[in-house]
Amino acid sequence: MAREAGAARDGSPRLLRAINDRAAIEAMLRRGALTRAELEAAIGLSKPATVALLARLEKAGMVRRGKLRGGNRGPAAQMWSVNGALAHVAGVSLTPDEVDIVIADITGEIRVEHRSALPSGNDAPLAFATAMTEAAARAELRPDQLAKVVIGSPGAVNPATGHLGFAPHLPGWEGFDLPGRLRAELGTDVIVDNDVNLVALVEMTAGRAQQVRDFVLVWLSDGLGAAVVIDRVLHRGVTGGAGEIDWMRVPDRARLDTGVDRTGSRLGGLLSYRSINKLARAHGLKARNGAAAVQAAHAAGAAGQAFLADLARRVATGVAGVVSVLDPELVLLTAEIAQVGGRQFADLVAAELHRLVVPRTPVEPAECTERAVRAGALQVALGLAREQVFGLPATAVGIRSDPEVQLEEAR
Repeated sequence: MAREAGAARDGSPRLLRAINDRAAIEAMLRRGALTRAELEAAIGLSKPATVALLARLEKAGMVRRGKLRGGNRGPAAQMWSVNGALAHVAGVSLTPDEVDIVIADITGEIRVEHRSALPSGNDAPLAFATAMTEAAARAELRPDQLAKVVIGSPGAVNPATGHLGFAPHLPGWEGFDLPGRLRAELGTDVIVDNDVNLVALVEMTAGRAQQVRDFVLVWLSDGLGAAVVIDRVLHRGVTGGAGEIDWMRVPDRARLDTGVDRTGSRLGGLLSYRSINKLARAHGLKARNGAAAVQAAHAAGAAGQAFLADLARRVATGVAGVVSVLDPELVLLTAEIAQVGGRQFADLVAAELHRLVVPRTPVEPAECTERAVRAGALQVALGLAREQVFGLPATAVGIRSDPEVQLEEAR
């Protein structure tokens, strides 16, 4: 017992050094390059302790010296920053049309952005690996030198099998262990997550859900989905299909009949661009797709408002079931239709929703819209890589890189 107590005492300075080192790394990742004095103030250490810490981290290759910062008085101050070359990660967005790749170093500095047509068919994983190889080469890397690759995709990956489901519009990507196949092709750790889930993570860290514990994010595009966040943790369901509201059957409450089954239609069908265009034509509006129809409605006066109200009824009818079960603090609308519709359309959806359910849940447009899927994928990749390299807690919510852990959780 005495030996154990002595060991604990001997280990305490090492533990404190490790805690201080992580705090310093975290401060520099959050704020960028810092002087010794700025770091000292950020982590609350004395000058001698901060000097020793920086020397220790520099020797370990964790931090590096940068430019000198001149001041009004006294000598220029040495800048210190995290060594970005310690690891690189990739965030990827898949859509039915393209693959959008971003590669960044562990500080989050973007090294490469690469876009190409989405590979499909039997050779889709190999073609995707080729696109990743091209992107990595532009950063003077091989794919196996990437610490993490996180892919945001329509549909959902079953954690027990690795199969991508709910994604018939991605031919060649279903029917096999997708993360496992891509790991084999790229030679590195690959995680595939639902695209709407990744957007929800971005909203939690940089958008309207920063102070919200429970919310639902609804994706309104030519393709429908939702993310469910409970107590700031993404809820995926046992097969990964939580939030796949596309497949719900609901009545069409639009006041103009467009020929669909009024008693029970697939929600994703009612909110597809084809169906939205039919509804727009019934209201005397013409547009090339659903988002353009919403845009045209804003400029069309009374006829446009009637169309928007009908479209809002369809959205609210689908969201009502989710709100009735979860009673969230907030519903966020995202993707093209929500972005074009803006606050006005969100208010119409809220009004219709409140006619259907007891909770007075606010409905708002999402704040993060520019390449939000890719941004979420990169956020997850950086969080997991920083956990691996620095021991920092992963900032990603509910993401696990170990497939055995995923399998165990699924059981």
